Amino acid sequence: MHLGPEKIIELRKEYMFPCLNFFYKSPPQFVCGEMQYLYDHSGKKYLDFFSGVSVMSCGHSNPFILERTIAQLRQLQHVCNIYLTQPVAELAQKLSTLLPGRISQSFFCNSGSEAVDGAMLLARMATGKKRFIVLNGSLHGRTHLTLSATGIPMWRIDPFLDNDFVFIDADANQLEDALRKEGGTIAALLAEPIQGNGGIVPAPTRFFIDSKPLLEKYNALMIVDEVQSGFGRTGKMFCIENYDTAPDIMAYSKAMGNGIPAAAFSATREIAQKFVKPSASTLGGNPVSCATALAVIEYIEENNLVAAAKDLGAYLFDKLKHLQEKYPFIKSVRGMGLMLGAELTDTDGKPMPEAVDVILEKLKDSGIILGKNGISRNVLAFMPPLVIAREDVDFLSDNLDKTLAGIGN
Repeated sequence: MHLGPEKIIELRKEYMFPCLNFFYKSPPQFVCGEMQYLYDHSGKKYLDFFSGVSVMSCGHSNPFILERTIAQLRQLQHVCNIYLTQPVAELAQKLSTLLPGRISQSFFCNSGSEAVDGAMLLARMATGKKRFIVLNGSLHGRTHLTLSATGIPMWRIDPFLDNDFVFIDADANQLEDALRKEGGTIAALLAEPIQGNGGIVPAPTRFFIDSKPLLEKYNALMIVDEVQSGFGRTGKMFCIENYDTAPDIMAYSKAMGNGIPAAAFSATREIAQKFVKPSASTLGGNPVSCATALAVIEYIEENNLVAAAKDLGAYLFDKLKHLQEKYPFIKSVRGMGLMLGAELTDTDGKPMPEAVDVILEKLKDSGIILGKNGISRNVLAFMPPLVIAREDVDFLSDNLDKTLAGIGN
């Protein structure tokens, strides 16, 4: 028996922190998932076009992945990574064949925040320097260090943020100026190839290529945050590959576990070997999360989901550009693969977050789950499971068209 939305809201208000909000004025209670679809407490079916914020790339309750996860649960669930188990070693080996450039060593943890935090710790250990250059519009996590690295005002919630961060735009000239000004204090540049919560904002085409020699000149490293963009979503296994650049350190999570908590930060062998002081993670790299991640990678490869994301992303992009021509309040359509955003502004260029909320509510009523993000919360976010079909894109596009027609009327 399902509690229903009203009772769940009541329990959340009574027993959970008030910081945790939820989408929709009339939210459904989701009780079941099947690949690209969700079902609520009444049995209503929804096309999921947000993937739990870019997590369920291989679909909800994917049978192939579930079988591997359950088999590992039945065999060995947990012993901590201070003991020897096979899945973590096999996952590390498999990732070394997929990670860009010469990145080959990994440390496993539980969340994107933890992975980015660990990546920054590694950069400090490897360089002996403390400070970082980060980008305006970024979001890197909820630990003290990752909150301090975050460039979106609404997410910088710690009242005592660390001041070891220099904020710039994604511009190589600004990077060079910051490196010159800060002298030899910078350990690394930390950047998302596509800023997810910042509004699906891809870095400029040459930013990473131009940044690499500048960082090397000042003996600083490049850390790439692929928490939202990794594992095929942008038409490459990792988004940074779209920029023909290999970072020194990379952090990733979300789609890695397809709903099972899994994360890692990885680096070149030379940098990883600087991490010699003792460290461990009680749950990081546990057999279940690693067996699941291995199944995720196998499913992505066997079903050509990277190519599917590229092809379907181009198809969706064209649909959204057509809607932009039809509705002038769509200021821009941007992104890569199946990580796309549509920004809404009025005729004066003022953000339209209220309109975004109305659109999300109406699409929900039509059986579509869509996301939102952006510094002003005025960007529609399209990050569906990579297992969607063209018919799903058509269904989304047709219903979005009908919904947009009512905006401003």
